[in-house]
Amino acid sequence: MQERIPFYILVLLLICIGLGSAIYRHLSLEIPWLPGETREIWSVEARLEFVADGDAVVAQMAIPDTQPGFTLLEQATASPGYGLSYLTEEQLPAVRWSVQKAYGKQVLYYRATFLLDSKQTEAWPPPPEVLPAPILPEPITLAALAMIEQAQARSADQITLAAQLMNALGSEDQQVALLRQNRSLAEAALLLMQFASIPARQVTAVPLRHNRRNQDSVPYLMVYSGDQVAFFNLETGKEGRPARLLIWEMEDQPLIDLVGGSNTRVSFSMLREVVKIQTALEEKYADVSAMQVSLHSLPLEEQKLFRGLLLIPVGVVVVMIMRVLVGLRTSGTFMPVLMALALMQTTLGAGLAGFVLVVMTGLVVRGYLSRLNLLLVGRISAVIIVVILLTATFSVIAYNLRIVEGLNIIFFPMIIIAWTIERLSLLWEEEGPKEVLKQGGGSLIVALLAYTLMSNHYIQHLTFNFPGLQFVLLAIVLILGSYTGYRCIELIRFSPFNSADQEKGK
Repeated sequence: MQERIPFYILVLLLICIGLGSAIYRHLSLEIPWLPGETREIWSVEARLEFVADGDAVVAQMAIPDTQPGFTLLEQATASPGYGLSYLTEEQLPAVRWSVQKAYGKQVLYYRATFLLDSKQTEAWPPPPEVLPAPILPEPITLAALAMIEQAQARSADQITLAAQLMNALGSEDQQVALLRQNRSLAEAALLLMQFASIPARQVTAVPLRHNRRNQDSVPYLMVYSGDQVAFFNLETGKEGRPARLLIWEMEDQPLIDLVGGSNTRVSFSMLREVVKIQTALEEKYADVSAMQVSLHSLPLEEQKLFRGLLLIPVGVVVVMIMRVLVGLRTSGTFMPVLMALALMQTTLGAGLAGFVLVVMTGLVVRGYLSRLNLLLVGRISAVIIVVILLTATFSVIAYNLRIVEGLNIIFFPMIIIAWTIERLSLLWEEEGPKEVLKQGGGSLIVALLAYTLMSNHYIQHLTFNFPGLQFVLLAIVLILGSYTGYRCIELIRFSPFNSADQEKGK
């Protein structure tokens, strides 16, 4: 028993490494356990228009950054003739265009690509300092204090207080009319927040709607209460931040700061693209070393190759279970795995029919070659040539009969088919056709089981996106390889002896 302890430790270590690697990739890189998930990628373009005065122009526009719900993937500008710089180290992220002289209408573009990302937990900027309330005429001050007193009786914290005040601003009360005299809703709301000592700031937001053009931004009020943040639409007074609301500017700064021009206008266009989650994650984690060393960093052609190769251990486990535990006999140890790989390139019915047809015809030809007393190398070489000729012949016949699936027989490995024919032929000569049917039938059964698992989308997703699970499969293979007990078929075969022993006991 003590001699087996290192073996059990090795198996346990392999399982822990495999499962730990998979859990790490799921938690750190957000790779899902299930296939088929998608993500939204939004391309948002800001169009800045203004009229230049004919002198030097400096235009600075606030730009968005990664924020809760959104991850910035890339950004670019289109500004021919203008110098460009990104002010990313400033408190207010911005892009600045400059030119020595410009005249007439000017149009500048800025484009940002964002991933709609529910896992993004980037912190909001800290709350602004609450300044003392301004000195206003006494009627306005009394109206504001009265509104705050009424709202405090129906609120529990700063956010609920702000919500009550925003609701009050939407009414036609006399106090509201006095407060909003010569003031917009945004100005009145900020004034009330100042009187109530509520940390708040006005932000510029862009509602994302697919395939929209020339859309204006929307002002929002951002209210703080400890670690909580709430948003209020300053056009409608409603509370809440929709899932597809991109905060474009959030530092109490003007959206546009222009020197050398006038009549500025900023409009937004946006486009949504729904992509597979793996594509989105590759862009999100393009600079993360864990993603750079993964299979997803390879070219697409190599990725496709490894998607097939990583399925082979799954087929190997199936073969070991069927041979070691069940007791099925196959023609060749892992020939069923190669058959399953070939079947994945064809339709199941056409692939099986083509394989059986080629093997049966090859057995007939091999029977004739055995009479020529050829050497093994010559015999195998002849069988390979015959298999290629048979494959070409059947493909031409299938094409002329309009059986397109018959062309897929070319995906079967010719060398493997030739060795299968040679092995079955020798088996026929030495042990008879019954043994050929046993091993040939066992090979087909195991190949079908391996094909069923290897063609499963869930299995394909796990093996490619969590390559560490190969260690778990290795551990299973080691466990199966150390099994020395009875096989299921042997238990069935020896069951008459058990019955006889029971009758003797009676």
